[in-house]
Amino acid sequence: MTAASPGAGAPPSKRDSVIDALMRLSAERPWHNIELVDLAEAAGIGLAELRDLFPSKGAVLGAFSRRIDREVLEGTTDDLRGEPARERIFDVMMRRLDALTPYKRALRRIMNALRQDPLSLAALNRSALNSMRYMLAAARISTEGPLGGLKLQGAVIVFSNTLQTWLEDDDPTLARTMARLDRELRRGERVLERAEDVRTLLTPFRVFGQALLDRRNLRRRERRRERFEGEDEDPAAAI
Repeated sequence: MTAASPGAGAPPSKRDSVIDALMRLSAERPWHNIELVDLAEAAGIGLAELRDLFPSKGAVLGAFSRRIDREVLEGTTDDLRGEPARERIFDVMMRRLDALTPYKRALRRIMNALRQDPLSLAALNRSALNSMRYMLAAARISTEGPLGGLKLQGAVIVFSNTLQTWLEDDDPTLARTMARLDRELRRGERVLERAEDVRTLLTPFRVFGQALLDRRNLRRRERRRERFEGEDEDPAAAI
């Protein structure tokens, strides 16, 4: 497998060599059987160089994800700018799966291993959140504001669930994968709609609560000012 990031004819960087070596090894053997020394040897570098480049296999996996991010982002155009949000997200996520296709066998082995490791899954979720931040940006979906975090985590769940189907979908048309992605996106839309409804419903209560808090703070400042003024009038108050 060749690196996705270097230009045509350009030799891969050492970082890309390590990423390619990890994905190549992952396609050949279980994830937990890949040692750092195996990775260094497969990349053609020493352990010292590997340590300078990456602190762990997980970090290499994170770099692989960022490389896929870049491939998707570099292929992003404005062709679907006028389409509904779901169509734009669908396009971006399918292009991400296309970019992952050369590594499908390796990813199948990796995901099967990491599903049994809660700490690794938590780290993968943090990496996935960063990726989805850019995938949603490529689809021109805002992730700012009160619902931004929900959109990001929702996108991670949508892609993760779709990825599970994709890993087992060997049909060239990817009919099952596309159907799963469509279902997940529709479900995500309903969740966001309900969250927006709840947020709208609670807006008067938040305003009322903020008004009470402001009034309480104002009274506290007034009492503090009165106490200080009283101390100025009566020096004995400082005793």
